[in-house]
Amino acid sequence: MNASSSLSSGLIVAAHGRQYRVRLASGEEWLCYPRGKKSELACGDRVRVRGSQSGLGVIERVEARRTLLYRSDALREKLIAANVDQLIFVLATEPAFSTALLDRCLIAAEAAGISPLLVLNKCDLSDKLPQARQRLALLTRLGYPLLELSAIHDVRSLLPYLEGKTSVLVGQSGMGKSTLINALIPGVRAATREISAALSSGKHTTTHAQLYFLNPESRLMDSPGLQEFGLRHLDFAALEHAFFEFAPHLGHCRFRDCRHQQEPGCALQAAVAAGQIEAERLRLFQTLAQEARGKR
Repeated sequence: MNASSSLSSGLIVAAHGRQYRVRLASGEEWLCYPRGKKSELACGDRVRVRGSQSGLGVIERVEARRTLLYRSDALREKLIAANVDQLIFVLATEPAFSTALLDRCLIAAEAAGISPLLVLNKCDLSDKLPQARQRLALLTRLGYPLLELSAIHDVRSLLPYLEGKTSVLVGQSGMGKSTLINALIPGVRAATREISAALSSGKHTTTHAQLYFLNPESRLMDSPGLQEFGLRHLDFAALEHAFFEFAPHLGHCRFRDCRHQQEPGCALQAAVAAGQIEAERLRLFQTLAQEARGKR
């Protein structure tokens, strides 16, 4: 008898550290643990599991991934979501959001082949809306889609973007991700907390990744609030291609090993001078490239 015949196929629908909730094809869910000390699994992973006793199992194998969103620093990698089609970065008119965090998440999504969508929440706070729009103006000029809504009033405008896709909600704490989940999936009642006005930042409400089923074709994943997003895993070439507007100019520098800093004949510098690339985007690339070089 083939040893693999005793394994069951499943989908990780929740990740709690080294514990994973796996949904089988039958709809039954098992609490599973990875074999060995390492835990390199993410919510959204398709896995093969072996049952050990009622409701418990061991993850024996992870299937090949279509996409993987993760962050990394000098010490470790943190897997966020596997096999997702779309990253929905949730921002809000209040509290203040970090454009640096947003930039890094978008670069990670581009590098992973995951389509991005910006959702600006709390747009009912009309006095805060113009400033938030201004802070996102560069990205919208580049073509990043932006959807404005108020999760406590109406989220129907988001539904067409979710249809037929597996999406992951990402963002800082306090931006309203859990409120969006509550509005989209009545009865879930994801935990929400009041914003800490004194710190102008949200309190962490989601402590693990969780996958929800909107319908048979559409899935939505919530993830813990982020404060930083390391990109140590991206090398120079990956960073170049993650800035999609650079594509027409790559390979046209005078020097093959051009770092796009101050080298003569740099095609990216020339594109900035010609107004074809935003100077701010090239500066961001230079910063990230220098960070990557310094960590290796």
